[in-house]
Amino acid sequence: MRTWIRNLRPFDVLAAQAVIERTTDMREAERFIRLHHAENPSAGGLHARLRDIARDVARYGTYTHTYEELEFGARVAWRNSNRCIGRLYWRSLKVRDRRQVNTAEGVALECVAHLREATGNGKIRPTVTVLAPDTPAQRAPRLLNDQLIRYAGYRTPDGVVGDPRNVALTETAGALGWRGRGGRFDVLPLVIQPAFGDPLLCNVPGDAVLEVPLAHPDYAWFEELGLRWHAVPAISDMCLEIGGICYPCAPFNGWYMGTEIGARNLADADRYDQLPVVAQRLGLDTSTERSLWRDHALVELNVAVLHSFERAGVTMTDHHTESRRFLTHLSKEEKAGRVCPADWSWIVPPLSGSATPVFHRYYDTSVLTPAFVHHRQALA
Repeated sequence: MRTWIRNLRPFDVLAAQAVIERTTDMREAERFIRLHHAENPSAGGLHARLRDIARDVARYGTYTHTYEELEFGARVAWRNSNRCIGRLYWRSLKVRDRRQVNTAEGVALECVAHLREATGNGKIRPTVTVLAPDTPAQRAPRLLNDQLIRYAGYRTPDGVVGDPRNVALTETAGALGWRGRGGRFDVLPLVIQPAFGDPLLCNVPGDAVLEVPLAHPDYAWFEELGLRWHAVPAISDMCLEIGGICYPCAPFNGWYMGTEIGARNLADADRYDQLPVVAQRLGLDTSTERSLWRDHALVELNVAVLHSFERAGVTMTDHHTESRRFLTHLSKEEKAGRVCPADWSWIVPPLSGSATPVFHRYYDTSVLTPAFVHHRQALA
């Protein structure tokens, strides 16, 4: 069941007016169209397309991408994502064209549909759902959630229960009327800001959220920790920018690399902070850093994550395999005569970094478009 609850906080009218006055940058439009035609020779007449776009921008302040342009632009935005190690399969990205959806209710329905389609009973499919763009006439809806699936974080006198990263979003949802169970893994609702008016809240149906309970192949006690994680990492607060057009609501996902969960989400001290718990159950000496108890616990936590996802039949990769795949991607891009931007601090895995081949080189740090980018949320 989907529950809709209206918030009382007003929309930032000044920010909306700024968007309304903005027209598409023809230089960005032409740069993208030329790129599209260069990599897709069957796309048709380049100069005729540029004339059509120039005419539309002059009349309406913007233009409309064909589906082929949208699909290419979304895939190239993934190809250009310098923080993503998993770009080898950028051509396989499934693009759901939902640009006609411009209401908060419609956004919620499409986000739920995205999760169901991308999950695929555990065979995760890289997917992006492109919703209405910003235009000079109207600002499109936005999601306040940074991912479609996030776990709540509740402030208590004894500390945070759940995910400390999401305390602010949990409190925002609470102000909207949402009431969580107070557990460690309560799925947060979607918070959607429409073009005008109050934000809407949508509970994510349970059948759209595949979760994996965590167990260890060698330690039966691990299940007693009650840990689990969701299967689909769907980023939802980034704008997809293609040829001067901003699609502010374009949730997209690949699949998890094990360290994202085992070395960050569950291990970071400002997240679930499970290393001391695992170390204690392993009987490690935590009185001195020289025992390397954190390292031992971190490895076993990651073993549990990889084992559990494999046992559940849910797509996941490990950091050694993905590092080799990234260098394959890099080689292919170089052979194609393209720049492959990468942020070393994000590409190198957070576990055994120097044991992976991506550690031992530098990368081009260019910022390319099309791209997924962050924009400040315009809420009062």
